[in-house]
Amino acid sequence: MTKLSITINGRAHGPMDVRDDLSMNDFLREYLGMTGTKFGCGAAQCLSCAVIVDNPDGTSSTSPTCVVSAASFDGKAIRTVEGHAKNGELTALQRAFIEHFSFQCGYCTPGFLNEGQVLLERLAKAPVARAELEKTIAEALDGHLCRCTGYVKYHEAVRDVILADSKRYLVANQ
Repeated sequence: MTKLSITINGRAHGPMDVRDDLSMNDFLREYLGMTGTKFGCGAAQCLSCAVIVDNPDGTSSTSPTCVVSAASFDGKAIRTVEGHAKNGELTALQRAFIEHFSFQCGYCTPGFLNEGQVLLERLAKAPVARAELEKTIAEALDGHLCRCTGYVKYHEAVRDVILADSKRYLVANQ
């Protein structure tokens, strides 16, 4: 058993005892009832299970949860798909996913949404040239598997959010 203290979507959990072999995915779903994070392949290959990890330096990244132990998240702050909307108001990225009908079955959507959010946060700090945008989005979403839409609609939704606020995400005059 390991003691786990973690902040999820801004709310502290723990300390609590968890089995050393308990995956983060199972912790979220079974201990906390947070079912938005999906269990896809079970091998960290599809990334349907990806959550956002907020680093102390202000950066963020995604991490799979299906093969990573809950104990390895001790002391960390993460965000799940349940943490995006605030007071029932969807984010621009969530609205874009709906407008583009980016999902069909929706199973991979949490991973894509979290990865897209990390990209938006990164571009807000370090904008890219418009000419690099398509490549930047493709590289960010690379590794996430979708068996329904062929990825195009996720890419288009992320691009539309960036272009709608180009002064924030893109280098000026390029």
